[in-house]
Amino acid sequence: MAAYYINSYDIIDPEAFSAYGPRVLPLLLKYGAEVLASDVQAIPVEGIARTMNAIIRFPSEEAALQCYNDPEYEPIKLIRLKSTANCTMILVKEFQRF
Repeated sequence: MAAYYINSYDIIDPEAFSAYGPRVLPLLLKYGAEVLASDVQAIPVEGIARTMNAIIRFPSEEAALQCYNDPEYEPIKLIRLKSTANCTMILVKEFQRF
């Protein structure tokens, strides 16, 4: 069953953050992920929109967690952590139809 990372955060250092995408994309592909949405101009319908919002689909929850915990992601994650604030990253499972 597919799983989705839903990420929202504020970019506080755009120059530093610009290194994140090119470095994280190959790792996402390694785990079969697909970026479904990535937007720096999201429209807040309720609550507060962050400056970056993304939805990433993985083939399974296991693949998503393996990607996040991959030692290769540690230095990449540091780029994100140092260049963003107010980060929320959640992992949700695909909706099961009855």
